Amino acid sequence: MNNKSFPYCFTVFFLTFVLGTCSLCESAKGQENNTQFEQMRSELRSGSLPLVNLIVDISAVSKRAFVNGEIEIVDFLKRTDSLSESVKYQCQIRYRGGTSVSHEKKSFSIKLVDEAGEKQNANILGIREENSWILDAMAIDRTRMRNRVCFDVWNDMSQTPYETAYGNRNGTAGEFVEVFINGSYHGLYCMSDKIDRKLLGLKKTKKDENDTTIRGVLYKGISPHTNLKSYADEDVNSSTWNMWELQYPSDLPSFDTWKPLMDLMDLNSAGTSDSVFLQQYQDYFYPENLVDYIVLIMTLNVDDCLYKNTFLSVVNVNKGHKFLISPWDMDMSLGGSWDGTYNDVLVSFDRFSNVPPFNRLILQNMDGFMDSVKHRWVNLYSTLFLPKNIEKRLDEYADAFLTSGAWEREYAKWNGNPVPLKPSIAEELDYVKDWYGRNYKFLCEKFKSEQMGISDVPETISMGRDCLDGNGRKYADGVYWMDGRKIRDSSDIEGLARGVYIVGGKVVIVR
Repeated sequence: MNNKSFPYCFTVFFLTFVLGTCSLCESAKGQENNTQFEQMRSELRSGSLPLVNLIVDISAVSKRAFVNGEIEIVDFLKRTDSLSESVKYQCQIRYRGGTSVSHEKKSFSIKLVDEAGEKQNANILGIREENSWILDAMAIDRTRMRNRVCFDVWNDMSQTPYETAYGNRNGTAGEFVEVFINGSYHGLYCMSDKIDRKLLGLKKTKKDENDTTIRGVLYKGISPHTNLKSYADEDVNSSTWNMWELQYPSDLPSFDTWKPLMDLMDLNSAGTSDSVFLQQYQDYFYPENLVDYIVLIMTLNVDDCLYKNTFLSVVNVNKGHKFLISPWDMDMSLGGSWDGTYNDVLVSFDRFSNVPPFNRLILQNMDGFMDSVKHRWVNLYSTLFLPKNIEKRLDEYADAFLTSGAWEREYAKWNGNPVPLKPSIAEELDYVKDWYGRNYKFLCEKFKSEQMGISDVPETISMGRDCLDGNGRKYADGVYWMDGRKIRDSSDIEGLARGVYIVGGKVVIVR
């Protein structure tokens, strides 16, 4: 080798060594990242939360479009695949949310696909057979559970008034999981299904070569100013119209798809007289659904709903135009605000004063609506809404966070970003429990009247215990409201709405 070739050979050797070393470093770095996921998978036990690893070029993920990736789910209980703790799917991933996208801890939308990129359904964690999933970051919620607790309560108190393939469920179901990005720990999330056409049993659009027939429709409120009072002359061929978003059929915005919502707004407008509204509103709403929705909002003080973060749906617009209300995104509840600060105020009935149809139904007690709200509260205040029962839900989730070690990891990863967390989740829940107790007491006082017959709020009601009337006598045969008013002479509970009753002198829960 001559002297002139030496510098060249040395340079080639040096670059090869450096680049090779860098490749090894990158490989080692990948292995190091994967160690967190692999290590926790190797330590999986009965108290572990499910683990979810997203394998994706995270720099390419945005809110605008889905990118290809993989999702691996590890569950000690084998609820996704009964033969294995671990299952992996090809998927498409994007960020989801509004202002929450600005947080470093972001939520994800996940769509499962097959090798050809077509939809693939899976019953993840036993929730339901579905291809579209949500990983909710809960970044502004200091408890990391408000939305889930609210939906759990809603699912226990209210269902669709018609049969569906999913047990008449009118809210999401979800499980808390720990998420990893390419093997690196990313935090505590809630994995849930979505409120969509399939869950609500909406009829699919009929399409053929010559015609398209709109049947089921689903709208979502997307603005704090979303309302049912009036509408401007906006483009009906857009997927958004007057602060509502067309969720189904999302690919067919047209006059026909927006017309049911227009008709609903016309009914609720100031131009509709009280007499006409009273005559027609039950053709547009399910009254029990309206009652349940208001009772939920009042009891948990869900402050970011009414129509923002709310779904409206019709099963089949060709067979009627009754709208079902389904709540959404209830982080701003239970004494919490939209930015993670404390919203230490009790529910105010003034918020309904300018929100149709509740401005007439509640403030005027039209059609005895407020009486129905009171009755529903009476049916639930000593069972589902009892403070110790709400506290039990909070504590069970907190115990799962602590037993699995998820809260300790979440605190280490996300404390102060974007909201401060407490090392002890019990301390955070003390505030929520105190707030709920005060709001509960306020509502008990609000609904206390001769009409309702409420004098004292019982701590608990033992099932099967003899119930005595105001004169100390055991109730006779028949069915009574909890306030002592008789519903029917016989003790037959057939046809009773879900709630708590006195039947044959004993407390009975009708589910």
